[in-house]
Amino acid sequence: MAITGIENITYCVEDLANARKFFLDWGLKIAREDAAGIDFECMNGCGVKIRPLTDTSLPPAIEDGPTVREVVWAVENEADLATLRKSLADLPSFGESGGVVRCTDPNGLALGFTITKKREVDARGVPMNTWGNALRVDIPGKVYDRAEPVEVGHVVFFTPNLAAIEEFYTKRLGFIVSDRYPGRGLFLRCTPHGGHHDAFFLQLPTGKKGVNHIAFTVRDFHEVMGGGLAFSRAGWETDIGPGRHPISSAYFWYFKSPGGGLVEYYTDEDVLTPAWKPREFESKPENFAEWAILGGIDGVSRRQKQGPAPLAPTLAGMAAKK
Repeated sequence: MAITGIENITYCVEDLANARKFFLDWGLKIAREDAAGIDFECMNGCGVKIRPLTDTSLPPAIEDGPTVREVVWAVENEADLATLRKSLADLPSFGESGGVVRCTDPNGLALGFTITKKREVDARGVPMNTWGNALRVDIPGKVYDRAEPVEVGHVVFFTPNLAAIEEFYTKRLGFIVSDRYPGRGLFLRCTPHGGHHDAFFLQLPTGKKGVNHIAFTVRDFHEVMGGGLAFSRAGWETDIGPGRHPISSAYFWYFKSPGGGLVEYYTDEDVLTPAWKPREFESKPENFAEWAILGGIDGVSRRQKQGPAPLAPTLAGMAAKK
């Protein structure tokens, strides 16, 4: 159905001023601001909207407190939008307004679909020199003094019904399973040829619903590090990172968010094609992170912050949240 990625997301927050500073420090730019809320942009125009928790015009929340209230997905043209209308029209939650086709998923999360307004940008990262393949010659590696996210790359939610989520996203929306934790987690991509996942859903024994994290794509590993250090220096709290995911191969750094859950800088994920065969993994710490720094790196000292002990149970807890 030619969904191409995430067009924008909407958060509800308790403190607009605090969230404003958070997302500016994160590297987003303000596109619109008034008493009702603030619209931010990533580098390519992908949007992040923040609204007060008391805003009654927002779609219903799937959890208490600050959280993500809507995810709007991008399509290329009117023909793609028409295909989605046909696929979703029988749902009780189906509707359309302002050029956005809307429904809710089995989690109760509000979804939208619209013709993309994202723009092409030159966001190439710094080439890496590997043995026998020197891509950077007579050019020093870049040091970033902060991050500037290219776009919202993927969203991650807890769900009490993973089977219903798989049925909805694959049959109704045309998503493709990339990998899975059987009975526990599902990695989905919206295009046959693309990044490892655009959405991940995790089913916990508690039946919890809600946002786990929103991931922002940056250009390269150096920007994950430079952005994370700058964000730490600005006073924001690391949850875990930097580190590396063995399943998607991506480098990451997670921070706690005033919009609920976490936000992630990430880069260097696997790119898949229709030839890819989904794999199955046990949900355990070493499948969440090949390596990771607990508590992050202090932006001033450039040294690891003291992580809690013991290490293994903490990482196990993070694997459960992922």
